[in-house]
Order: sequence, then structure tokens, then C-alpha cells
Amino acid sequence: MIADPVNYGSDVSTVTTQADSIDTNYAAVYWPWLKVPDTQLGTQRWVPPSVALGGIYAFNDKVAHPWFAPAGLNRGGLSDVLMAKDRLTHSERDTLYEGRVNPIASFPNGGGKPTFVIFGQKTLQVTPSALDRINVRRLMIFVKKQISIFANSILFDQNVEVTWNRFKSLANPFLASVQT
Repeated sequence: MIADPVNYGSDVSTVTTQADSIDTNYAAVYWPWLKVPDTQLGTQRWVPPSVALGGIYAFNDKVAHPWFAPAGLNRGGLSDVLMAKDRLTHSERDTLYEGRVNPIASFPNGGGKPTFVIFGQKTLQVTPSALDRINVRRLMIFVKKQISIFANSILFDQNVEVTWNRFKSLANPFLASVQT
């Protein structure tokens, strides 16, 4: 889940305080708010980061896999963003990331328009572990979903070695492909 815990105009301190009140590896927070074109009305709108992040996750999965980080210049570029509410300094990006908030950074571009990039992939999990990274959580969700499909295909079959082998013949090639 992509969470938007703060309103438009909030600052770094407010967003990190809000993120600090949540402890889960099933959600992530991004900041700051973004200005995007509203093509239906022919105008521009300030929107919370979650509006743009769904597209980033979809693009990441299209060009890579769920277990790749939906961040950085290759998979985390926000091409439709016109402006970020705040241009973050290096220090502010560090403060946000340490506070489990993924910064949206802006960098100069040769064409004059800045490039906006997701510059982190932390979940809101407090305890440091592999699951405090978005790509690891998304990998686990993906694997669990696929293994459930395989398990459902043998549901109510006898608990015997033939059934176990059938399950392994489905699950092992899938897991090997993920590992590769």
C-alpha cells in the first residue's frame, strides 16, 4: 500500500513524525506532493505522491520484476510530474529516508526541466530486516500468491508422497526461476 499520511503543504518534520506512528512492512510513504497535468480539464493539479506511484510500480513490473526496486533513475523516474512541492536538499533526503519516508528527488536535466526520481524504497517497518525494503515485501507477496495457486491445485488430495511430489514439481521450477 502506498500511504499519504500528510496534507499538502506539510514539511519534512511533519511527514517523518506521521511515518513514525506507523509500523508495517505492507506500506510505504513518499514525499513531497507533486504537480501533474490534469488532461481532462486542461489544467495542473497538486496531488499526493500516491497518485504517481502506482504508475511507477506498474512500470517497474513491466521492465523488470516485482522484486526489483521501484526507485532510481532506471525504474523510478516520474516523467509526467511538472513540479515537486519542495525541492529537497541532500540533508532533507537523508532525514526522510532515516524516518522511513521515501524522498522524491529532483535533479537538473539538460533540457531545463528537472527530472523527478523516487530516491528510496523503504517500507514503514520499524525493525531493521529485509522486509523493510519494498522490493523484498513485493517479492514475498508475489511468491506467496503463486505458491497459493499451486497449493490450491492439490487441495483435498491425499497427504501422500505422490501429492507432495506433484506440489514440488509445480513449486520448484517457479522458485528456481525467481531465484535466477
